[in-house]
Amino acid sequence: MPKNNYFCIAGHNIRLHFAGDNPANSMDLLPSFAVFECKERPENLLFTLTIDDGIRPVKERKLVRKFDTGNGDTLVYQLPDGGYQYIIRDIHDRDCCLLICNKDFSDCRCALNGDWVMRSFGLNDALMLVFAFAGSFHQTMLIHASTIMKNGYGYPFTAKSGTGKSTHTSLWMKHIEHCELMNDDNPVIRIMDDGTPYIFGSPWSGKTPCYRNVSARLGAVTLIERAPENSIKREAPVQAFAILLPACSSMKWDSTIYNNLCDAITRIIETTPVFTLYCLPNEEAAQICHKAIAR
Repeated sequence: MPKNNYFCIAGHNIRLHFAGDNPANSMDLLPSFAVFECKERPENLLFTLTIDDGIRPVKERKLVRKFDTGNGDTLVYQLPDGGYQYIIRDIHDRDCCLLICNKDFSDCRCALNGDWVMRSFGLNDALMLVFAFAGSFHQTMLIHASTIMKNGYGYPFTAKSGTGKSTHTSLWMKHIEHCELMNDDNPVIRIMDDGTPYIFGSPWSGKTPCYRNVSARLGAVTLIERAPENSIKREAPVQAFAILLPACSSMKWDSTIYNNLCDAITRIIETTPVFTLYCLPNEEAAQICHKAIAR
């Protein structure tokens, strides 16, 4: 098994280093990463994550937050050097991963625990967390959305859990020609060097195994809200900001990461329309939405 594994996600290169000889720790824990693997060693890295079960918690720490990811609780501790320590727990309240990161998330270490399911969950969650926060320094964000790709543009649909993001994208797939599912839970939005926002597939796609190494220009962002009849409204900048901010992974208590995210969202709003779709789960909703937002 190679000690170093390299991947490219949304144009950012990352390195995973498996330290030690524990056979329980390998790329077998990350089947969704296969299509993102780099064939050659890249030069510039967004971050390195070292997997080493010998890592122990930092004792000097301050608990700053405990939050529910929907799949379990994560405990967040601030370290004296400005970095962070996380305890990632699953839905059964089992400690799956200890994660320690420096201040800009460029150098991170983790220790895994338990059986294959626990280790895979812990490592995937750690990588998603590190990618989101390291990416914030490079105008890159993870967004909680189900995303359609059509004619070179990507259209993420965001909503509260259980509202019907996946249902709506499935209606596009069924009733609108030339649509593809890009990602069903956590695509990546990145503002490129020329200021144009693009959306990318990622190794994280919730319950739907849609792991695609693809990209498209960001066409529009749409919030879905259930309603007794179908209608759609383009939002003004202030409301557009209020829609995008809670859909993106962030740490509001970290002023640098939070300000980075707010700056990126502001840039997106300057170039990309944001809509609210009030809808029923039917074909008409997809057709109305498509007519309003598609480029």
